[in-house]
Amino acid sequence: MGLPPFHVHLEVILLLAGVEVGYLLAVRRGRVGSDDAGDRRRIVLFSLGMLALLAAMSWPIHDLAEDLFSVHMVQHLLFELVAPPLLIAGMPARLLRGLLRPRPVEVVIRFVTRPLVALIIFNAVLLLIHWPAVVELQLRSEVAHDLLHLLMLASGLVMWWPVMSPLPEMPALSPPAQMMYLFFQSLAPTIPASFLTFGSTLLYPAYATAPRVWGISALSDQLVAGLIMKIAGGLYLWGFIAVIFFRWHDREEREGWDALALHGVQRDVRAGLAKKAEPSRP
Repeated sequence: MGLPPFHVHLEVILLLAGVEVGYLLAVRRGRVGSDDAGDRRRIVLFSLGMLALLAAMSWPIHDLAEDLFSVHMVQHLLFELVAPPLLIAGMPARLLRGLLRPRPVEVVIRFVTRPLVALIIFNAVLLLIHWPAVVELQLRSEVAHDLLHLLMLASGLVMWWPVMSPLPEMPALSPPAQMMYLFFQSLAPTIPASFLTFGSTLLYPAYATAPRVWGISALSDQLVAGLIMKIAGGLYLWGFIAVIFFRWHDREEREGWDALALHGVQRDVRAGLAKKAEPSRP
């Protein structure tokens, strides 16, 4: 069996097109007095993120993912690692502030995007979506399938926020902390990936009865899925680490050490000293 017949997922196209149009209108409405060049760059990045989602939810990836767990894994990477940083990088700060304006929303987002909390949430979702019973459920239920995709995207946005945040009031980590954060994130998926790669039994029986696309056995498909999670996902994160490092190094060369992200520490120290000095005033 080869590729499944071409199929247009019209509901996906309409949904993503609606989000894209809404985004473009919102950016255009808030453009007065703003940086047009910066907005154009953000529009490109956001649109690339939407294209990544379109690829994950459309033929052939969506259709093949029902028969090949390795393609299912590619779909997961698009939802969790590829689309989220592009979407965050494409959001103007003024638009994000509007979305976070309701106080309950801001409180929740501030909590879940704390680095440690974000890592726990992302990896908890990662383990959940690879639990055999959950995989079986999403193959049987279209509703569960769609909800899990939404959960993957949400956990990806949460995980990438400490690295990509454009809001000074909810700042991204310093470059060294970003690299350490992504390093730990690159380690976590190796646990489920090891079960997939080195397992001698099939973890997901539903894929045993699926049509054998290109003659790939179910066990070989599972092995490839583990390699995609471990190697492709790891290399993607290490690519980000490399970019952060060289940008940090370049900024150090141009501006010197004092300009490197120490201003936040200096501000906190000064604020603490000011508080200690306040009681001594007459």
